[in-house]
Parts: sequence; C-alpha cells; structure tokens
Amino acid sequence: MQLFYSTRIEYDNILLDEEESRHCVKVLRLRQGDTLYLTDGKGNLYRCVLAKADPARCVLEIEDTQKEVGRRNYYLHIAIAPTKNADRLEWFVEKAVEAGIDRITPIICDRSERKHLRLDRLRHIAVSAMKQSIKTYLPEIMEPVDLGNFVTQEFNGEKYICHCMEGEKVAPSHPFKPASALILIGPEGDFTIKEAELATAQGFLPLTLGPSRLRTETAGLAACMAVYLAHC
Repeated sequence: MQLFYSTRIEYDNILLDEEESRHCVKVLRLRQGDTLYLTDGKGNLYRCVLAKADPARCVLEIEDTQKEVGRRNYYLHIAIAPTKNADRLEWFVEKAVEAGIDRITPIICDRSERKHLRLDRLRHIAVSAMKQSIKTYLPEIMEPVDLGNFVTQEFNGEKYICHCMEGEKVAPSHPFKPASALILIGPEGDFTIKEAELATAQGFLPLTLGPSRLRTETAGLAACMAVYLAHC
C-alpha cells in the first residue's frame, strides 16, 4: 500500500502539498477516480478517491476513516546527542520511526561536536519513514536543548540513561517492560561523570545495552528496539 501524508483536511476533502501531489500524479501516475490511502500522522487512516489530479495540488475525497490504526501500548521518548556526522542522526531518526517512537529530542552535552541541526530535514525524514513503514503516528522531533535543562523537566514514566561507565545497571530483559520510557543517549565521547551524576540525581537509572561499545546512533536504535521487543 502506498501511503500519503497531509494535515490539510477540510470537511470531507484533503489537500496534498506540491511534493505529495507531484509524486501522486507524475511518479505513481494516479488519475482522477483512483483510490489511495493517507494519514494525518495522528493515528487516522483515510481511504480516499482522487477527485482532482493536479501535480501542484491534488484534492482527495474521504470515503472511509479508521482511527488509532497501529496504536502501540507504550510511549517512548529518546533524547539523543547529535552526531558529528549529520547523516548518522538522520539514519537513527529513520530507523526509530520505522520501529516505533513517539518523541525524539536532540540534547546538547559537554562533549557534543554538533549543536546546530536542520530540524526541517529530520522532520521530513520522519514523515518519509512513517509512510514507508505504513504507520499512522508521526513522532515529534523537538528543538535541541541543553542536557542540564532537559533532565530537570517532568516526565511521567520510567527514566534511563545509557553510558559506558562502570557500575550497576538495569538490563533490557524481563521484567523490563516500561509503559512509558524516556532514555538518554550520549555523544560519541559519552556523557561526562558530572552529567551522569546529574541525571542520576534526577531519577534516571543507568541502562545497559550490552558489552559492546556502540556508536551514538546505534545505541539509540538499540534502546528503541529493546523497548519495542519487550512489548512484542
């Protein structure tokens, strides 16, 4: 199934932006009267008929609506330090959306080598990954925030921090099955001791992802998959 995305819903009609319209008409060669499926990223799946096949702005008529399609039974928020190479963070965003995630927040740490991000590009990648994996929920990509400010924010759920330091850690195995989880993933040089202590003081539990030293984006995906698999 080819899935389209739009939030421009007016009564029983949906408008596609220019990029989606061009893909619909020029690439897929859909014509007036054809059936297609669309999501608004909020859990709704619409079966539509193409009422106006315009490569600049297609108009769809809604025939059927399904709500909460593919809704998961857990909430996952991963706060991850931006990688030095932007494409690695983009890879993480793509794969995390495919697996299932609700929110991604870039966190700026003492050892962060990248502090400025193209959020528009990350959000575009998230939309593409949502459509490719036939999901109806679009994760939030938040503005970057300093770690010190982030860890003091309230979160209604279980909080974890992944780091490479010695000490007792929670393992992502039974009975690890958080209904709502926030997981911190540090930069390529890891969190500093001061940052780890600050997070721990705010109630974040050290979480192990195994004996291997993982890249930032790999650790992020491993954490995402640990929660995902715990709920399968």
